[in-house]
Amino acid sequence: MTIEPPPAKPKDFLSILDLSERDFLRLLDLAAEMKKHRRMGRQAPTANALSGKHVALLFEKPSLRTSSTFEIAVRELGADCIHLAPQFADGTREPLKDVARNLERWVAALVIRTFGQEKAAALAAAAPCLHVINALTDEEHPCQALADMLTLRERWGNCRGRTLAYVGDGNNVATSLAHAAPMLGITLHVASPAGYELPDALVDGARVRRFTDPRAAVADADAIYTDVWTSMGEEAEAAERRQIFEPYQVNDALMAAAGGGALFMHCLPAHRGEEVTDEVIESPASVVFDQAENRLHTQKALLTLLLT
Repeated sequence: MTIEPPPAKPKDFLSILDLSERDFLRLLDLAAEMKKHRRMGRQAPTANALSGKHVALLFEKPSLRTSSTFEIAVRELGADCIHLAPQFADGTREPLKDVARNLERWVAALVIRTFGQEKAAALAAAAPCLHVINALTDEEHPCQALADMLTLRERWGNCRGRTLAYVGDGNNVATSLAHAAPMLGITLHVASPAGYELPDALVDGARVRRFTDPRAAVADADAIYTDVWTSMGEEAEAAERRQIFEPYQVNDALMAAAGGGALFMHCLPAHRGEEVTDEVIESPASVVFDQAENRLHTQKALLTLLLT
């Protein structure tokens, strides 16, 4: 009898697509367990899961949630973290491949928040012993999508057959949602102005659909998600984008178009009065701070999956 070897774990997490559906579901299950156990503090079952290991944080872009939750996650798993200066991500002081090959001699993982996805990929390719985690690039935001899916599972239980409507720029957050939602059986509708749509490669017609009319996208949706209209690095376009995206604001009228009972989601930070009104983000439908909290638990699970 031939015994199949266990499936290989991913070395890096640059994209939701680096996880098999099996590992994706396993990660969410582990995150839910870690959330329940957090009240146990140092007595939690995973309190020493990464004991003796070191994790480097390299943030070329500003961060509140990602930086805070990764540092807490590392410490709550019994490891230590170091903060690298942003200049080490630009590749000018020394090549990125040299940065990676130095770091792999000292640390188990590198968490990087940068501009181009190619930087994270270059670091991962250069160092076979270094686990590289994408904490946000211009192209993808996979750690956010993990927290989003955990939040939806907490609210809905079985997510299969549900519809999530994303309204706004077809950006990195929308891309990672398009990768993650189908793994839970969720249909994703993405409503964006012309020229700001989700890339063609992500649209399959069954699980991911594009719209230009936000009201059509949210019809019968179980949750409505939005993000800022101007992402980091696009500040020069802010005035133009406010004008283009104004019809895509998530307000009481758009929430009502979903037919009642829809959740409201946002990755934060929110520009209240632009992509979402204060009334919506402060309403009982809003789960934005659940999403923020779940960043911690899903990132603890991610680190455990990759490093143990």
